[in-house]
Amino acid sequence: MTARVWIWLLSLSVLWGGSFFFAKVALDELAPLSVVFGRVALAAVALNLALAFSAGSLFQRKVPWRSFFAMGMLNNIVPFALIFWGQTQIASGLASIINATTPLFTLVVAHFLTKDERIDAVKLSALLIGIGGVAVLMGPDVLNSSHGLWGQVACLGAALSYAFAGIYGRRFKTMGVAPLDAAAGQLTGSTMLILPIMLIVDQPWTLPAFPSATVWAALSGLALLSTAIAYVLYFRILSAAGATNLLLVTFLIPVTAILLGAAVLGEHLLPRHFAGMALIGLSLAAIDGRLLSFLHTAK
Repeated sequence: MTARVWIWLLSLSVLWGGSFFFAKVALDELAPLSVVFGRVALAAVALNLALAFSAGSLFQRKVPWRSFFAMGMLNNIVPFALIFWGQTQIASGLASIINATTPLFTLVVAHFLTKDERIDAVKLSALLIGIGGVAVLMGPDVLNSSHGLWGQVACLGAALSYAFAGIYGRRFKTMGVAPLDAAAGQLTGSTMLILPIMLIVDQPWTLPAFPSATVWAALSGLALLSTAIAYVLYFRILSAAGATNLLLVTFLIPVTAILLGAAVLGEHLLPRHFAGMALIGLSLAAIDGRLLSFLHTAK
């Protein structure tokens, strides 16, 4: 990847790392699906305004709405709902670490759904190391559902959904859809899909009090920084570097999420959580191939 793409990748990791913090704050007063709706709706409004100022619009002929709805479901509604519900059970830092398994799921999904990203011996070894990392992360919680097991399982489900989204999203490059259009399209589609579900499940009119200014600030950060701007970067990186390189960002995300969770929310992680993250990081380095190439060159 070029230096510019690496800068985009690091910027995206900070924006998405902050999303776990913003979501945790918003979940203090709102139900998970309400937070999902607030996130995608505010971001969709922001990006459609950006399109309007650039003389663009989603509401014209030949707009791939079917693809936008599918991408919105895989990349927004399913993973956001699972992660936000998971964060009601576990710390935001742990949720971000589990999210780092996304490239491992992408490896498996790409093997079966693409012709150019097959699993070889190196990738298989990386996958096994990554599975070991997940096992270390979850530890004895597997035997005790009262210790956030289902929250961790939900975050793993979100990582799997992101993997499908990374593969599916490659079509936007071949369709000639610009990053801003792709980001605005998937978020607009997500808003249309999640609104009726949120109204039926959460019934927001039954809230005992109007959300506080803190929650609105968290939703704004979640929508504008961690979603609107982040997804423009997401589609730029996807177009420039491909799904596998793009999803390496998930290993960088926990750094921001853990620091914010510890500094502001008072969260604490166990040693096995860092050990699991280290194993997942090792597996991602093997998938990426740069570490092995460096070691081979060093010899």
